[in-house]
Amino acid sequence: MVGIIMGSLSDLKVMQEAVDVLKEFGIAYEIDIVSAHRTPEKMVEYGKTARARGLKAIVAGAGGAAHLPGMIASLTTLPVIGVPVKSSNSIDGWDSVLSILQMPSGVPVATVALNGAKNAGLLAVQIVGTFDENVANQLADYKESLKQKVAEMSLEAQKTVA
Repeated sequence: MVGIIMGSLSDLKVMQEAVDVLKEFGIAYEIDIVSAHRTPEKMVEYGKTARARGLKAIVAGAGGAAHLPGMIASLTTLPVIGVPVKSSNSIDGWDSVLSILQMPSGVPVATVALNGAKNAGLLAVQIVGTFDENVANQLADYKESLKQKVAEMSLEAQKTVA
């Protein structure tokens, strides 16, 4: 139901967090290495066939020049969530952030923080939740659990300072 792609196997360390979120919510996913620069034909095929394969959103992670999310967005009408990855060939991650963030008008890519694959996964879950009531209910429970965690941290902080 959600596609997770990345430019290199080295990105998997970051993108695993998106996989983990989708697993937590019981959302089906596919995962693949799709390099915008080294396998452009595969990238075009992936983007053009994503909807027909039943995908509802795509999470695309890339480091360095980070063209993958934008190029995929140009090939599909599905929402694309870009994850800038701080990679070994990166300029402290800023090149990736700006490459994904600064898309031209008409080709939007939702962009999360550097190495923010967990939030990308959660955004994909929210997209799926717009048409799947079960997922929407799970999200409501998840957000309620976040409130509970903050309440517990608040009590812990008060005990520590007292």
